[in-house]
Amino acid sequence: MEYTHLSEFRIRGGELTIWTPELTTPDAWHDDERPLASVHEQYLGFLDPADTRPGRGRWIGTIFEMDAPLDPAAWATTLRLWHDRHEGFRTTVAPTGDGGYHRVTTEPGTVDVVGAVVADLTDGEQINEFLCDTLELRLSALVWPHLLVATVAHETDDFTVLVGADHSVLDAYSQAVLILELRTLYTAVTTGGEIRDSATFGSPADYAVRERAAAEELTPDSPAVGVWREFLGTPGSPMPRFAADHVAVLDGEHAQPSVSRTLLDIDQLEQVEAALNGLKHRLSVAVFAALAVASRETFGENRFRTVMPIATRPDLTWLESMGWFVNVVPVDITLPADADMPVALDATRASLKRAHLCNDASWGRSLAMVGAMEGPTYGASFLDIRMLPDYELVADLRGRTLRAVSYSTEEVYFWVVRGPEGLYVSTRHPAGLPGEVMERFLAEFAAAMYSVTRAPVAGAAIADPAAALSAG
Repeated sequence: MEYTHLSEFRIRGGELTIWTPELTTPDAWHDDERPLASVHEQYLGFLDPADTRPGRGRWIGTIFEMDAPLDPAAWATTLRLWHDRHEGFRTTVAPTGDGGYHRVTTEPGTVDVVGAVVADLTDGEQINEFLCDTLELRLSALVWPHLLVATVAHETDDFTVLVGADHSVLDAYSQAVLILELRTLYTAVTTGGEIRDSATFGSPADYAVRERAAAEELTPDSPAVGVWREFLGTPGSPMPRFAADHVAVLDGEHAQPSVSRTLLDIDQLEQVEAALNGLKHRLSVAVFAALAVASRETFGENRFRTVMPIATRPDLTWLESMGWFVNVVPVDITLPADADMPVALDATRASLKRAHLCNDASWGRSLAMVGAMEGPTYGASFLDIRMLPDYELVADLRGRTLRAVSYSTEEVYFWVVRGPEGLYVSTRHPAGLPGEVMERFLAEFAAAMYSVTRAPVAGAAIADPAAALSAG
C-alpha cells in the first residue's frame, strides 16, 4: 500500500459530497477526567490556535474506491454508526485556562453525519485540488470534528471514499484498517446484515490512562531513558539529521519533495527473503541494516541514528480501534569498519533489541529527562502489509494511505513497505536537499538490500545482484 500525497492519486470524475460530523444537541460535550496521551499533549503544545490553515502539513488520511454504488442515506448511517463505535472520534480538547488542554467527550448516539454536495465540481483533478485545500482549512487538533469524509459518486457502480483526519485521531494502522471496516459496515447497512460489535474497539482515552501512568513511572535511571541518553549524547546535543551537510538554506517556504517507488520487485525481494532466511534474520532487520549501510556509502558515516515509530496497542482491547497509538524509539547502529551486510545485520539486530527497552516509555518524557532541546527530525519505519486482514482486497480497491504535504526545512522520513508486489519506499525531505543526493542514497539502499543474496542459501540459485538491480 502506497503512502503518498492526495495530489498523487487520480480521482475519477463524479459528484462530490463532503460528510461532516455534527452534534445532535449543542450541550452533548461533558468534561472527561481521563488524561490526554503523552504524544497528544506534546502535539498540542506546538499548535497555534490562530492558524488559519490548521491542517496544513498535519492531516493524514486514506482514499479508496468502494466496490458498490453510493446510497447517500445508507452511507450517512454507516458513518454515524462508525462514530458511535469509536470513542476516539467523539472526544476533543478544551483549553484549561493555563495554556493547556483537557479532554471533553460525547456519548454514542449524539453524533450525526451530514452530507453536502459540492455543486458544479465534477472534474477529478479539480476535485483533488478542492479536497487538498479543504483538509488544510478544516482539519484541526483544537476544533472538533477532527475527521471529515468525502465521497465522489461515479457513473459506474462504485464510489471513491476519502477519509481525512487530524493526526490526533488516526495513526498509520488506523489508516490501513479503516478501508475494510467501512466496507464491511456499509455492506451490513445496505443489505440489512448484522452490525458487528467487538471488544476490540477500545477507547483511545482508556489507553491514555494506561500510557500516562506508565510515563509517570519513568525516572532518569530507567533503562529506557538510558537508551535515549546514549542516543542523544551530550545533553543539549542536536538530534540526528539526514544529510545535514548537504541541505541548503532557501528563502521563503517550500514544499518538501516526495519520492515514492518500488525499491525491489517481487522476484528480487523473494531472493532477498530466501537469503535472509538462511542467515536467520527478519526483513525488518535487513531494512534498517541497509539504511545504515547506505548512510555509510553515501555520507561516510559508520554510525547511523534515526527514530522508529512503533504501534503501542498493548493488547487485543485496542486491536481495531481508531486513534493515535504510537510511540517513538531510538535506533542507533554502529557498523564495524568495512562491514558487509551479514555483519551489519548482526549489529542491527542488537540495536533493535536494545530499542525495545523504549517501547513502552514515553519518548517525550524520556527526551526531557536527558536534556533534549528538540524533537526528532529523522525517522524511518517498516511495515509488512501482509499482516493486515484481506490486504489483497485493499489493493483491488485502490487503497492508499495519505499524508499532508510537509514544509519542514529539516525533517526526513522513510516509510518502507513490504507489499504483494515487492519492497516499496516512500520518503520526504527538505527542498534544500538536492534530489541527486536522495537518489544516490536510495540506490545504495537498494544495493545493500540486494547484497544479502551473495550469502549462500542451501538449495537456492541466486542471480547476479548487479545485473538484477540494473534490470529492475
